[in-house]
Amino acid sequence: MSEEPKKQQYSADSIQALEGMEHVRMRPSMYIGDVGVRGLHHLVYEVVDNSIDEALAGHCDTISVIINEDNSVTTKDNGRGIPIGMHKKEGVSALEVVMTKIGAGGKFDKDSYKVSGGLHGVGVSCVNALSEVLTATVYLDGKVYEQVYERGKPLAPVKEIGTSDKRGTTVTFKPDPQIFQQVLEYNYDTLASRMRELSYLNKGITINLEDRRNKNDEGEFVSEVFHSKEGLKEFIRFLDSSRESIIQDVISIEGEKNGTPVEVAMIYNTSYSENLHSYVNNINTHEGGTHLAGFRRGLTSTLKKYADGSGLLDKLKFEISGDDFREGLTAIISVKVAEPQFEGQTKTKLGNREVTSAVSQAVSEMLENYLEEHPNDAKIIVQKVILAAQARHAARKAREMVQRKTVMSGGGLPGKLSDCSEQDPAVCEVFLVEGDSAGGTAKQGRDRNFQAILPLRGKILNVEKAMQHKVFENEEIRNIYTALGVTIGTEEDSKALNLSKLRYHKVVIMCDADVDGSHISTLILTFFFRYMRELVESGYVYIATPPLFLVKKGAKKQYAWNDQERETLMESFGQGSSVQRYKGLGEMNAEQLWDTTMNPEFRTLRQVTIDNGGEADRVFSMLMGDEVPPRREFIEKNAIYANIDA
Repeated sequence: MSEEPKKQQYSADSIQALEGMEHVRMRPSMYIGDVGVRGLHHLVYEVVDNSIDEALAGHCDTISVIINEDNSVTTKDNGRGIPIGMHKKEGVSALEVVMTKIGAGGKFDKDSYKVSGGLHGVGVSCVNALSEVLTATVYLDGKVYEQVYERGKPLAPVKEIGTSDKRGTTVTFKPDPQIFQQVLEYNYDTLASRMRELSYLNKGITINLEDRRNKNDEGEFVSEVFHSKEGLKEFIRFLDSSRESIIQDVISIEGEKNGTPVEVAMIYNTSYSENLHSYVNNINTHEGGTHLAGFRRGLTSTLKKYADGSGLLDKLKFEISGDDFREGLTAIISVKVAEPQFEGQTKTKLGNREVTSAVSQAVSEMLENYLEEHPNDAKIIVQKVILAAQARHAARKAREMVQRKTVMSGGGLPGKLSDCSEQDPAVCEVFLVEGDSAGGTAKQGRDRNFQAILPLRGKILNVEKAMQHKVFENEEIRNIYTALGVTIGTEEDSKALNLSKLRYHKVVIMCDADVDGSHISTLILTFFFRYMRELVESGYVYIATPPLFLVKKGAKKQYAWNDQERETLMESFGQGSSVQRYKGLGEMNAEQLWDTTMNPEFRTLRQVTIDNGGEADRVFSMLMGDEVPPRREFIEKNAIYANIDA
């Protein structure tokens, strides 16, 4: 290519348009959250969101996502195709403007899209900026057009490369290793979970996912097709598949209130947890917002009115609270908002005030009709609410006992806690250690200045199958609350956690690297997810990774964390090397535990995050609930190896 067209292509106006792309490369976390696993997968979601927007506008019904052998990703849709005509203001193809200018795209044109997901015009250009190579192919008016970009900059103008009777847009991108330095490999299950979620949130759309890096037993690429006819009703059944429902069917509504499309589905089950999942324009609003407040208002007022009129509450000696109406409830609230206003720490809390009344009205109407038409179910729900109220009354006393023992109220620290001398929570960390033996070793090996140790006796209570007052009465759980210094419970939410007095900003679960250790870790994580979710969402929870092996030859010794590392070390050490397998933390001395698992300079801590609240809820319910078949299926699919006792 000659230099002259380049100079004409890159006028002063065009260079200004690319400034935003350079800023994305300089500060990628501002746009996609981080440059780790989450940010890497977010690139795919942003491109898919463009196709979903085409579907929401009624122009697309099939989307395909392909993970290629080199870990690049191809997304295809059968939408209208991004326009390729000359953009008057920018002086280049509209495709190039969309792909290279931050804030460009049809999402800002209310005639093109009524609502849209993703980052509102930022998404696909961000993906381009953070890709080593991106190729955009457009099928439009019987012709095929293509443009290739390198790290956000076009290598040439848009060109016509053939003819086709297809229509739509295909984007293939390869994440830039200069940006994503830690991880470049896509996780199939993570993408599958999001594609499944999108299919439920946008019923009628077909989403194909294919992994060309792996083949199944039949020699075909691993793939799945996601398509939902009933939308949120199917989503609820999927999330609650391992729970026992107490009513006949999913309660649902779909319609428009005050100009806001609202879709709600809910069901009651025998569990003691409340599981509310809310979405705005397909974005999971982890922190809730006005749509969730509207749901709670509509649910509480309508059920309370019905319960009062039924006479079933006459013998109850105390007031019913909002919490009681939500125990054992799984619900999904999905709204589409033309101009969403987000707030909160992670910009996932909806702030549009008009949405509260829209959702509240929709839920009230839905519930009034359902309760009237299903009197038996209505009675069962009210009886569940009464049981929840009685349990809450008992839990309040247990919770007050926890509060009295916290540092805040002067009750002192648990006797088993070996605290650190540092007072600043930002630098302090506490290790929750499996068993007194390992706890003793950890106490000897730690740095007393900033590391605290709390030994846990055996397996803590499985909170998934326990009533709330039983949870607060459990000694090990009370010790965790007391050691952390947090307070719990408000009138609005009896599990609400106040982190203002949190004593450690690293809460590290340290268990044996065996089946029992994994079970104890899962029990603790289930407790954190159900009762201390704010702790996880704030990024304060970690899992320690003790080594599995010590490889030795003479004076040489080195640790290995998995079988592959062990084999590599044995090969490098040569003949005469020996291997020690650590079955538990107690088999290490204090120095070894410090060197491998506790020393900040050399240890590996895995931070616990919640990327998909619905999927996390489903997995915890399945692993720790009563239903055996789904748990067995999950273990068979995910276990690399397992020691199963007969």
